[in-house]
Amino acid sequence: MTELPVPSAPPAWRADGANLVVHAENAEYLASLPDAAFTMIYVDPPFNTGRAQRRQQTTMVRAVEGSGDRIGFKGQSYSTVKGILASYDDAFDDYWDFLAPRLAEAWRLLADDGTLYLHLDYREVHYAKVMLDALFGRDCFLNEIIWAYDYGARAKRKWPAKHDNILVYVKNPSGYYFNSEEVDREPYMAPGLVTAEKAALGKLPTDVWWHTIVSPTGREKTGYPTQKPEGLLRRAVAASSREGDWVLDFFAGSGTLGAVAGKLGRRFVCVDRNPQAVDIMRARLAPWT
Repeated sequence: MTELPVPSAPPAWRADGANLVVHAENAEYLASLPDAAFTMIYVDPPFNTGRAQRRQQTTMVRAVEGSGDRIGFKGQSYSTVKGILASYDDAFDDYWDFLAPRLAEAWRLLADDGTLYLHLDYREVHYAKVMLDALFGRDCFLNEIIWAYDYGARAKRKWPAKHDNILVYVKNPSGYYFNSEEVDREPYMAPGLVTAEKAALGKLPTDVWWHTIVSPTGREKTGYPTQKPEGLLRRAVAASSREGDWVLDFFAGSGTLGAVAGKLGRRFVCVDRNPQAVDIMRARLAPWT
């Protein structure tokens, strides 16, 4: 794989080329990728925490044909909905001005049978749902996956928040790829209520995924602060892509999507602007690059 000394010189992507770890600003790099190139895209952006900022919340909703103030994908009319000016825990001047163009690029880059997994938490997931309904269409919403875990601080004045949200949208609701036979099964919670054969086989996961975080002392740990467990992404990659398909993560962090894709025989492009993330990915993903 070509070495990348600076983010402004990313490698060119080729459909028949090698897996890539790309040191680049994702908004710039995504524009260089061809339409409909990826069967699965996983996006784990910053969760919009940090310094308090003030901004005008802007979202879009579908409008009656011809009545909106802008035209979006597939010629659909949209109306801009402006919320009240509010204060948010926000590391960006406007989080959605930051994220929306990248999600629009994700729509363009998905193959017709492709699937987007957007990983957020309770702070922004409800706004993201409205935005993705506008970008993809409400009929393209497939699931909201709840990743439930049990680790970290314990709140005493509210129910402790111990889950993330993963919104799943498809490019074509009548032709997306999904293979449940490739997904790892899990034990029945009440095995005595099913046959012995079913109990031994296990059941397919629902839209609530119980999975521990990356162990602070485990072999999987890379030291990257927002690393996600491979078991979590393995389900998504296995279900929503075939062997040999291209998958993409443009907030790649520690490279978990690439590691899972490599082990499952998928081809991957992992993009991040953080030099620390790129160094970790180059070491972790060396067997497949």
